Amino acid sequence: MARVCQLTGKRPRTGYRVSHSNRRTKRKFLPNIQKKRFYIPEEKRWITLKVSTHALRIIRKKGLYPYLQELRRQGIKI
Repeated sequence: MARVCQLTGKRPRTGYRVSHSNRRTKRKFLPNIQKKRFYIPEEKRWITLKVSTHALRIIRKKGLYPYLQELRRQGIKI
């Protein structure tokens, strides 16, 4: 299962784990992805999305339907 947000496109990033002696080893920063089920009253249907918590905040702020319309205008299919 890919750890990619379907709305914002957030994906894992790489970086370094730095010890006290400043030695660096590779590590991954994983996005906080949640599987969430939404109801869209305008379309009268349920959709299940894998979204980051950042996207959940955007949905709470703007609303799901206006945010989906904005993404569809940008060419993202949902």
